[in-house]
Amino acid sequence: MGEALVSGLLRSGGRGREEIMITCRREERARELAGRLNTITTLSNADAVAWAGTLVLTVKPQDMEVLLQQISSALTADHLLVSLAAGIRTSFIERFAPPGTPVVRVMSNVPVLVDEAMSVISPGTAAGDDHLAVAEDLLRSVGRVIRLAEKHQDAVTATSGSGPAYFFLLAEAMIEACILLGLSRDVATELIIQTMLGSAKMLRDTGRHPVELREMVTSPGGTTIMAIRHLEQAGVRAAFLNAIDAACQRSAELALGHEPEEHRSGP
Repeated sequence: MGEALVSGLLRSGGRGREEIMITCRREERARELAGRLNTITTLSNADAVAWAGTLVLTVKPQDMEVLLQQISSALTADHLLVSLAAGIRTSFIERFAPPGTPVVRVMSNVPVLVDEAMSVISPGTAAGDDHLAVAEDLLRSVGRVIRLAEKHQDAVTATSGSGPAYFFLLAEAMIEACILLGLSRDVATELIIQTMLGSAKMLRDTGRHPVELREMVTSPGGTTIMAIRHLEQAGVRAAFLNAIDAACQRSAELALGHEPEEHRSGP
C-alpha cells in the first residue's frame, strides 16, 4: 500500500520526489525503490521522523506496535500521523505519541494500485480539519476520499475495504459460467470485465439507484428476470448481507485485539 501511494503521488504530481522519504527494513529493498521511484530512502525510522512532518504508517497491523515503540521517543505533537493499517484505532496510536499529536486513520482498498481506490479517513482526538485536509490531499492521488467518524470504520472495512474481493469472486463465477456455456476463457474474461466496468461507470456517472438501472435491463418474461429469480431463490441477496455483517464483526474483533483490556468494550 505504501509503494502504491508513493507511485500515485508521483504520477499525479501531488508531491515532488524530494518531498518523500521511504523507510525500508532491508537495504536491497531501499536500493530498489530509490532506483525505481527516484525518491529518498532510509533504513532508519528515526531519521524519517526527524525529517518529515507527516508520517504515513503503512506497516501490517501486527507490526504497528513495534514501529510505534521504535519512533515514540522522537515524535512530537507537531507530527501528523496517518495510519493505513487495517483495524488499528487512533486511540491505540495515540498511546505512543505525545498528548495532542494528531492521528488520522485511513481505510483504503486494493484499487489503489490503479489509482481508483476508495479511501475513508477518520480523525483521532487531536486531528482537526487541516489535518484531514492533508490526508485527503495525499489520498486523492490514488482515488476518491470521504470523511467519516471512526465508529464507522468497521463497516467501511467490511464494504469498501473487503469489497474488491467480492467483485473478484463475482467476476470469477461469471467467467466460469461463460466457460460452462462454451465460450473461451479469453472471451469470457473480456466480456465480464467490460460488463462490470461499464456497469460501475453507469452507477457512478448517472447517479441513479441500482434498482432503476437493473430494471432497465430486466424485460418482462425475459432472460434477465429469469436469472434474477434464480439468484433470489438461491439467497444471494441475504448471503451478501450476512457476509458483510460477518466481516464487520470480524473487523471489530481485530481492532479490539490491539487495545488494552480496560478499553475492550467496543468502538
